[in-house]
Amino acid sequence: MPTTPQVKDLSIAQQRNRVIDCDLLVIGSGASGLSAAVTAAFHGLRVVVVEKDPTFGGATAWSGGWAWVPGNPLAQRAGIHEDPQQPRQYLKHQLGERYNAERVDAFLDNGPHMVAFFENHTALQWADGNAIPDMHDKVPGAATQGHQVIAAPYDGRAMGRLIKRMRKTMKETSFFGMPIMAGADLGAFLSMTRSIKSFLHVSKRFLLHLRDLAVHGRAMHLVNGVALTGRLAKSAEDLGVLLIESAPARELLQADGRVIGARVDSPQGLTEIRASKGVVLAAGGFPNDLARRKQLFPRTPTGEEHLALPPTSCSGDGIRLGESAGGVLDTDVASPAAWAPVSQVVYADGSSGHFPHIIERGKPGVIGVLSTGKRFCNEADGYYDYTAAMVAAAPEGEEVASWLICDHRFQRRFGLGMSRPFPLPVGPAIRSGYLKTGNTLQALAAACDINVVNLMQTVDNFNRHARNGEDPEFGRGSTAYNRKMGDPLITRGNPCVAPIETGPFYAVKVRPGSFGTFAGLKTNGHAQVLDSSGHPIGGLYAVGTDMASVMGGFYPSGGINLGPALTFGYVAARHAAGVVEYEAPAP
Repeated sequence: MPTTPQVKDLSIAQQRNRVIDCDLLVIGSGASGLSAAVTAAFHGLRVVVVEKDPTFGGATAWSGGWAWVPGNPLAQRAGIHEDPQQPRQYLKHQLGERYNAERVDAFLDNGPHMVAFFENHTALQWADGNAIPDMHDKVPGAATQGHQVIAAPYDGRAMGRLIKRMRKTMKETSFFGMPIMAGADLGAFLSMTRSIKSFLHVSKRFLLHLRDLAVHGRAMHLVNGVALTGRLAKSAEDLGVLLIESAPARELLQADGRVIGARVDSPQGLTEIRASKGVVLAAGGFPNDLARRKQLFPRTPTGEEHLALPPTSCSGDGIRLGESAGGVLDTDVASPAAWAPVSQVVYADGSSGHFPHIIERGKPGVIGVLSTGKRFCNEADGYYDYTAAMVAAAPEGEEVASWLICDHRFQRRFGLGMSRPFPLPVGPAIRSGYLKTGNTLQALAAACDINVVNLMQTVDNFNRHARNGEDPEFGRGSTAYNRKMGDPLITRGNPCVAPIETGPFYAVKVRPGSFGTFAGLKTNGHAQVLDSSGHPIGGLYAVGTDMASVMGGFYPSGGINLGPALTFGYVAARHAAGVVEYEAPAP
């Protein structure tokens, strides 16, 4: 392993003069930025990471943490040997004219090496997520397994004092601040009232979490996005990377047509950071830039209609910095945003949050309807697909929104958004106005201002077929991805379909939101930012959602944000370090 210069003490001294010299400056501390920082430091570069927020982790810390990496070593060890051309075939059919062979090849060729690199040389260890199917299994090249990894659970105590500088799990997707890992952990929480094994697992997890809250004031069993950023941040610290929070970048430094650093508002004051190898933009795209949302997002006349999931600090800083150096925002994407259906949560203190409806839509006994009272899609399809269908189908002149509707049995078993399942009470969500209810469907329709005649017809038609486990209108439960999202305890029949018939009935309003943006700076296969002539700008890289999505604005599978984010962070750092050869994965 290369010896990395330990720059921290020197850099702190330099900060007193408000000047820092390093090799590579990374702006942003989500998965892509930390991937670049760790990779560059491993290869001998002096690295500084600046983060706008007072905590590290960016939008990644609020994510599920899944990374789509076909051909990853965990799949290989599990005996899943896929033809390398299969994911290319899948992406060619998914992306169509937006398929960029140079960037897709860079992603698919480097992804497995990225996973192996972190596994072999850093604190980032992986858990196998290869049983998750691609979202569109009728598309040639789609796989039912072998494409996903997730960071292994991490004990926050291993981070020492650094844990206090890390972003916590998103409030809306945690349970009293306790992150719940997708997969078996989440399955246990959803089945705790139907399985003694699950009940014991949940009880142990919660008791240990209460202990950590009492002792440490936060969750210490890190999973999902907080495990990924925690492991990466610890790796960066171990390699001597200087991590500076509360330090928004204001201006890029340039000389002779090359980017050589940036001016940053550090806690010590305006600081000039000189970076001999260049700057990596990893500031989280522009999901909270109202002006750009208004300009680029469909049916968003004021920009306020969109419920973005990333932190408010992800507001386009990296894009603007890239444009100031001659970079170009690529808006030729199928969608400018990574859509997700989101409900707005208003708390007792007047603050609000956003809940992503990822899990419950595929469970049996819930449907989505428009204000017309009619269904508009297969609810068990991917979150991007549900939201895109909602945007397209919502009546013109109305707010783009839909209602997820279920009966009492469903709500008590699976929950509905922020309204948690049994044994937690349903009353608080009703009293706050978040959850609408009615003893009859007619009463529920009135509470939600839904066309009552159409809703009655919709539910009656759905129930008639659902009793036989069928959905002839939209084919719910007909794909491998649908079934993966269904009730895991239903092993025979359709795990995605059940009638809605036992009052009281419940509904929650969902609107278009996103995990981030797909439009971003134009880059090449090395993650170098390109100018208007298509030439790379010396010393400037863009990764994560600051770079235009390699998926062309499509959403072929879960993890297609973080897989490329981690990979192109790795690619950009190796290019900056002058490393061109691959490291062979460990056997």
